[in-house]
Amino acid sequence: MEELSPKKLLGEFLRSRRQRLSPEQVGLVNYGRRRTSGLRREEVAQLAHIGTSWYTSLEQGREVNPSQDVLDHIARALQLTEDERQYLHVLAKPAQREEKTEDEQQQLQTGMQRTVMALEPNPAFVLDPYWNLTAWNRAAAFVFHLPAFSAANDYQINWIKHLLSGDRLGTDTQERNEKAQAIIAQFRADYAQSPNDVIFQKLVDEFQQTIPIFRERWPMHDVQAVKDRFKHFDDPRIGVMEFEHIVLHPSGNPMMKMMIYTASLDTATRLQAMLKAGV
Repeated sequence: MEELSPKKLLGEFLRSRRQRLSPEQVGLVNYGRRRTSGLRREEVAQLAHIGTSWYTSLEQGREVNPSQDVLDHIARALQLTEDERQYLHVLAKPAQREEKTEDEQQQLQTGMQRTVMALEPNPAFVLDPYWNLTAWNRAAAFVFHLPAFSAANDYQINWIKHLLSGDRLGTDTQERNEKAQAIIAQFRADYAQSPNDVIFQKLVDEFQQTIPIFRERWPMHDVQAVKDRFKHFDDPRIGVMEFEHIVLHPSGNPMMKMMIYTASLDTATRLQAMLKAGV
């Protein structure tokens, strides 16, 4: 298991974004053949108005401390999305995670569990920092094909493994790949918060060994924040379901997520009937 520091991750990310751009895309003249695709380091430095040797140090993972302004200049030079820009800042200046006591963690988990159960017939569940499900309601169990939740569960369900296994993302290859890419990019955004975390490292190693799409996409360094948006699912048991998806982070632990799928009136009515029937 290779341990990657934030500095090394930063260098790999910058290199991957540099290699996806051509001189023409950034308004530069392309002189002669290039041995590798993408911009040269000196071209990124020129566009970002910083020294080439200093930018090279960043890509090589050396101990340099760029300011926020410099990071933003680099983000503009590499035409990063807003999610990628934020990811760049996290890698350059990782925040220290505040550790909670066992009692504080239990109180937080209990409160989130009660909230999730009260949201039915709207599917809702809680993910810990490693994307393990820690609580889910009956509606979520129905929609996402999960076992019934019990606080005494002695098994663990990881959301990445659950979604990327089988046909849970649909049977259409293009749609399934697009969804998988978005999920992996969202997981990387969380991974950046704790790149030296042993549990995270073990998960990444496991996913690369056992999940082909993860093994293919992880080295590409794609990153995306989880966004609130409209979702729909077509299920032969109930038909088309429509939801507004929202993600909440508890103030006591921002690395945890409460995922809420607010059903349309028609979907809620049909879900309620299915839950009452015990399907």
